[in-house]
Amino acid sequence: MEVRAVRLRSDGLQLVCRVHVPRGDKAFPALCVCHGIPGAPHNPQDKGYAALAQEFCRAGFLTVIFNFRGTGESQGNLDITGWSADLLTVIDFVCSVEEADESRLTLLGFSAGAAVSIYVAAQDTRVSSLAACACPADFGFLASPETAPSTIQHFRDVGLIRDDRFPLSNEAWIDGFRAISPIQWIDRISPRPLLLVHGDADELVPLEHAHRLYRQAKEPKELVVIPGARHRLRLEQKAMAAVLRWLEARYAT
Repeated sequence: MEVRAVRLRSDGLQLVCRVHVPRGDKAFPALCVCHGIPGAPHNPQDKGYAALAQEFCRAGFLTVIFNFRGTGESQGNLDITGWSADLLTVIDFVCSVEEADESRLTLLGFSAGAAVSIYVAAQDTRVSSLAACACPADFGFLASPETAPSTIQHFRDVGLIRDDRFPLSNEAWIDGFRAISPIQWIDRISPRPLLLVHGDADELVPLEHAHRLYRQAKEPKELVVIPGARHRLRLEQKAMAAVLRWLEARYAT
């Protein structure tokens, strides 16, 4: 495979992106991986998503990983509304990659990245299918007027909010989480295929969130519950195997 490092611009911010291209001379189905909110400061030694991208690339998918604003080496501050703009920027880029078959573009999201994926896919028909792992139905447990100050301070502590003057308004920052709550958008994914994957031991987003989303979604839809799996499903072999089987059933050639 070939790995390309790319720098994209979203709202004037630089986003770090890597494209994993399978060997061959055809157009490959494209997979865009959207990470969740990091729980700890950036660790350059953590190659988790890179390893995941390599796995999917070896299976024949042109795979893109990137850092949303405020995370990793990308610029900016954690802003969930801004994350949706970032994802649109990445989709624009993927559709421009010569080796990508833009008619077969899947979003694979984790946690908050899954929520943003649902929000964007509901409005952008370039997305042909969506896999959402450990996805919250809403963010009531994370962002409320009462908890916003402590939540924002936590994100400062782990390096996701880097500007002392950000956010200008706590209420506007919270409203962003309310606006993209997946429970409001998931019924708009149909008729494109939807996969929900959740662990029954998820310590951050209870399994009930997955059931709520599944009930609200329209066909075609599938829910896979991984026994004993916790929140970080990218580290769960059974969860990623389920995603790969689902992808291959639709797009592998």
